[in-house]
Amino acid sequence: MVRSCGQGIPAWVYVGTLLLLIHSVTVGGAALKQEVALDSGATVLNHSMSLVQRIEALLALGNSSDVTLRVQTISTDEVKVIQAHSLVLTLQSDVFEELLLNRNGSVVVLRETPDCAAVIDKFVRYLYCGDISVRLDQAISLHKLASKYHVWGLQQGLTQYMTQHLSSDSPTGHVIGWYNYALQIGDMGLRDSCLQYLSWNLSSVVQSGEWGSISEDLLLSLLKRSDLILQSELELFEALEAWISQNHPVSSTVESALRAVRYGMIPPQHLFRLQKQSLLLQKHYESVRDLLYLAFQFHSASPIQLAKYFDVNCSIFTPRNYLCTSWGSPWVINNPTRDDRSFSFQTQLGPSGHDSSKRVTWNALFSPRWIPLSARSTYTELGAMQPTRTDGGRPRIIVTPATSSPDFAGVSFQKTVIVMARQQGKVVVRHVYNFHQSTEEAGDFLVDADLQRRASEYLIDSSLYLHIVIKPLYHTLIVTRK
Repeated sequence: MVRSCGQGIPAWVYVGTLLLLIHSVTVGGAALKQEVALDSGATVLNHSMSLVQRIEALLALGNSSDVTLRVQTISTDEVKVIQAHSLVLTLQSDVFEELLLNRNGSVVVLRETPDCAAVIDKFVRYLYCGDISVRLDQAISLHKLASKYHVWGLQQGLTQYMTQHLSSDSPTGHVIGWYNYALQIGDMGLRDSCLQYLSWNLSSVVQSGEWGSISEDLLLSLLKRSDLILQSELELFEALEAWISQNHPVSSTVESALRAVRYGMIPPQHLFRLQKQSLLLQKHYESVRDLLYLAFQFHSASPIQLAKYFDVNCSIFTPRNYLCTSWGSPWVINNPTRDDRSFSFQTQLGPSGHDSSKRVTWNALFSPRWIPLSARSTYTELGAMQPTRTDGGRPRIIVTPATSSPDFAGVSFQKTVIVMARQQGKVVVRHVYNFHQSTEEAGDFLVDADLQRRASEYLIDSSLYLHIVIKPLYHTLIVTRK
């Protein structure tokens, strides 16, 4: 039954007139803005917000409604009733347009899951006014509704919201839930963003309540990665113990997870302790006996000797990005645009117990405005002196060993520069740059960063927070004889 508004004006005419007025003001505003360029005395009058508020009031009060949305919650007796307007619904959603064309009477029945039914009012309100307030625990439900009813602008906005709020605090965590949802709907962009966040911030993730909810597939996927950022491999083993204790997976999953631990990266004194004190390792010792034996061989012999008989390119000898002091050092650069800075730090020669007492000193140089090599050729051709820095240059970081040593034989060093940032009040990893011994620097370091802006997303309190990690990589010297 079509209701009327005011002095017998049909609902569709009333709502349609409001929408037309909004369109007219928008178009008229654009026309008036063009006139501003031609006539400096022109003034733009924009009342579109008041018109949007009046349309929103139609929903809130139910005035001039010509359709009733009856929202039934699946598997419950709960029913919500929303007085709506067919013109608004059809303008915003082709799915609603189809439902309204095929309806019998003025009632349209919507069947929704409990989580979607809980936010259906927010969703319908968005159709009327184009804005919505979102909480972390509502993002998936609203995304489901936007996808179901083909409200693509809202769907894209919610995907962007989730990507930008991975670091937000929530009581039970949300990143793993968003990852599982992205996997379910096939949103590879959101999935990869969640996976990168988990990999780069694993230390904080394993200490949160969210860690216990991680799926077996996601756990095994993370354990295979070399770009994990965490304090140490021992921290990862202890987190794995906690996850297994909480989730009680089948033996095959436990053994696969235990075999993904890089025991060669755990100091021998800790390996001895785990063998004696870890109930998990004792229970599944036979499944990892060969890996533990290889790890102890790695710690007892020089890398050169080991490389003659074993493939040292396998994952057990490949470091992840460890934040403990034996692997690198943090570096806070205050006012990074001011001038060049240098910094020295020491790391262990390698993770092998044979090399644990040997130290390597590293020199790091940061320049905020270093001119690229490609631009320097211009000065060379003109016979002019080459400048080392210009205002038009880009940030650059160089990391080199202070001295050379025979101990470096059979070893190359991968350098990883981790850039921290504050997002939603939490310090998280913003970017990771990897480069090798032969290059000495990261070619794309902070290429998109605006360090001049105090509110830059790359700065924390006007300072650049870096952490440099040095990862020794071993090379097989002689092919193993069979």
